[in-house]
Amino acid sequence: MLNWMKAGVLVIAVAAAGPLWGSDLEILIDGARAPEYVHRGTTYIEAVRERDFTIRLTNPTPYRVAVALSVDGLNTLDAKHTDPWNAAKWVLGPYESTEIAGWQVSDQAARRFFFTGERQSYGAQIGKTQNLGIIEAVFFRERQPYRERELSSIEQRRRDAPAPPPRSQAPAAAEGGLSDEYAATGMGQSTEHSVEEVNIDLDRHPINSIAIRYEFRPQLVKLGVLSASPSRLERRERSHGFERYCPQPE
Repeated sequence: MLNWMKAGVLVIAVAAAGPLWGSDLEILIDGARAPEYVHRGTTYIEAVRERDFTIRLTNPTPYRVAVALSVDGLNTLDAKHTDPWNAAKWVLGPYESTEIAGWQVSDQAARRFFFTGERQSYGAQIGKTQNLGIIEAVFFRERQPYRERELSSIEQRRRDAPAPPPRSQAPAAAEGGLSDEYAATGMGQSTEHSVEEVNIDLDRHPINSIAIRYEFRPQLVKLGVLSASPSRLERRERSHGFERYCPQPE
């Protein structure tokens, strides 16, 4: 079961979840983990224009954790830009994982993440473009034994979050200097994703923090993250000496 928290209040999102091995934060494109490239101390993935993506969170510990998760500097639960401690958080049980496919817009639905240019991004639509191109997760461990308490609807707590226009009617960028040559995240189609709030007591000191930068391929080449001719290298990596041979029965 998936959860999230804000200022001492947690939200449990009813979503597919289960045990998972590997990193605490992964980006999935078409259901597969996006390759990660470490360059000068920064982890990058390649953004694929107009493609939906999903964020997979994993708790590899025997304790419950709460995860502050932001995309383009905006909290995935209420679109606010805060420090991790004061952010609304997702909660995962021991050794649990979950996949978050979009921005939570109510206690029943989310709007899908998709890669787009800066001008068409959710951040541009609401005038918050200072932190485009980054996905970050900060993990906090539960301090007290688990106690659940039903609270008010998260829709009421999110009443001041800005509502974007439909994907097909995105307005011009709110700030100058934006370019669609650079990747950002848009708000796509609606998908069912139910959540509710619970109470949790957290240790104030994070146990982990992970940040992933994303860019379109041309920008990754300019940064030196990828080769200028990746297609040739990829083709050569698929080379083999013989075709597959399957002996015919006599």
